[in-house]
Amino acid sequence: MTTTAPSTILAEVDTEARIATVTLNRPEKRNALSLELMGELIEVLRELGVRRDVSVVILAGAGPAFSAGHDLSEMVGRRVEDYREIFDRCCELMELVQSIPQPVIAQVQGIATAAGCQLAATCDLVVAEEGARFGTPGVRIGLFCSTPMVALSRAVGQKRAMQMLLTGVPVDAATAADWGLVNEVVPADRLGARTRELAGQIASASSVVTGIGKEAFYAQISRDQRSAYEYTKTVMTMNALAPDAQEGIGAFLAKREPVWSDR
Repeated sequence: MTTTAPSTILAEVDTEARIATVTLNRPEKRNALSLELMGELIEVLRELGVRRDVSVVILAGAGPAFSAGHDLSEMVGRRVEDYREIFDRCCELMELVQSIPQPVIAQVQGIATAAGCQLAATCDLVVAEEGARFGTPGVRIGLFCSTPMVALSRAVGQKRAMQMLLTGVPVDAATAADWGLVNEVVPADRLGARTRELAGQIASASSVVTGIGKEAFYAQISRDQRSAYEYTKTVMTMNALAPDAQEGIGAFLAKREPVWSDR
């Protein structure tokens, strides 16, 4: 197990399990996404993205909350250039979460609001504890959650997203699961264990193949059906030529466990 500890981010890599756990580490601020935190998180995710010994990333929050969103102390009395920097960095972070080859699982306890809700919605999978709440309350303080809207509307659809955005009223974990924002809801004392179990199920596959699949998923999701099929049949053709595909198919036919190239 190796550990690094920047001031606002904690990162641990379990090389045996091939799982990295990245923790937002501003519990006293409910893990608000300051410029510093977003910058450090971007740096850590970039480093993990090129590691061949990491198959899955768990994104968690220290303390009682996942993330309360942007640090509002950085949002008062600033210049237009300052606001652009904040939202540019936020968008860079969200795009990076989906562009690194490893699947990213949000492990959500407490609140995930505004940009914190955006971050959870951006992750490939979300596991939440029963008491978790998800919301986009910006409208209540005069700052509509326009960038969180991008991830939220893609996760829950137009009508439900608009309800959350226009009212600012959070939804509970069960509702978030019903709406498609959350994959699983578990008791609080099972949150870490279940998230890691899910990560382990993913890590048992070839990280080369899951990386191909993750990239293809986001590339096809906004295309029309015909274009999506045109794209994905090319991806599958090239995937079939990969050594891990040949190994996996051969292992299945021979009724043995596959030996992946990343092991």
